[in-house]
Amino acid sequence: MKKRPRPTAWANSLERSFLNLARQATASGSRALATGLKPARAARTPPPGAGAWLPGVVMGAQGVRRFRLYRPPGILFGERLPLMVMLHGCGQDARSFALSTRMNRLALRERFLVLYPEQDRLANPQGCWNWYDTESGRAFGEAALIMQAVDQVCLLHPVDRARVAVAGLSAGASMAALLVTRSPERFKAVVMHSGIPPGTAHSTMSALGAMHGRRTTSPLAVTPEVMAAHWPPLLVIHGDADSVVSLRNGEAAVQVWAQAAGARAGQVRTVQRGQRYPMSVTDFKRKGRTVASLVAVSGLAHSWSGGAASQAYSDRRGPDASRMAWTFAARQFRSALNA
Repeated sequence: MKKRPRPTAWANSLERSFLNLARQATASGSRALATGLKPARAARTPPPGAGAWLPGVVMGAQGVRRFRLYRPPGILFGERLPLMVMLHGCGQDARSFALSTRMNRLALRERFLVLYPEQDRLANPQGCWNWYDTESGRAFGEAALIMQAVDQVCLLHPVDRARVAVAGLSAGASMAALLVTRSPERFKAVVMHSGIPPGTAHSTMSALGAMHGRRTTSPLAVTPEVMAAHWPPLLVIHGDADSVVSLRNGEAAVQVWAQAAGARAGQVRTVQRGQRYPMSVTDFKRKGRTVASLVAVSGLAHSWSGGAASQAYSDRRGPDASRMAWTFAARQFRSALNA
């Protein structure tokens, strides 16, 4: 048998080089994979605190949307709890919005469920709800998907359908208001934080103008009688230092709500709690019933007022918007029960 030739020093060196390159490529790929998986792992990690953080998904003409549901512990057999629907803003997802607003902590204390629908980055690269795209119908398709999520949660979990409210930040606030214009009887309260009212934009370009307060808002096509019977009251929270979405949009939102209901503005009152930013509060009432309220927060930029300090789009120095939203919703729930 012929002897196999011994590899030369050059061949040994070449083999070692290939092995080193392979190891480096493998290590680099592993690091890239780990880096890419970090956001996915973080999104799946439940926010801290007691209770369940449950995943869900809905499908429709506008594709697939995921959602998360916070369910407080200790729900009794046969018990029905209120539901707060929370719509995040651009650059956020369900988990980051829950962390920023700390709504789960409030839900644990006050005993209600919280639904966090989540925008798909394929539908909007910045994670914004496409509330403005009414010309193509995309806005209505996304609203329908959110309502599917609400229906699914009401079917599978102990939700009191008579006590459902919706709140949102920025694009989420605009989508929350759009939801109500399409299904007003499904909600007992709506909260817009730093958003733009429906009827102000219909495309990307008009939305940009609306953000700077350069668009007029169309009146709501509804009578005072229908508003009183079927439409939920509106709470608007908006910072006067917001350079992303002009405060004029918050003012326009309460104005169109009040005009449709035949409500009149009351006296502006100034409120400040401790060292937090002061706020000017204006209530619009008809026959003693609050139809809309505007809370203009002095010094607040485009952030969730009173939110967690460690989160983006969150300002801990403002008055607690989560508490205000829940208090406003709970007041409407009680009024509905006593009606």
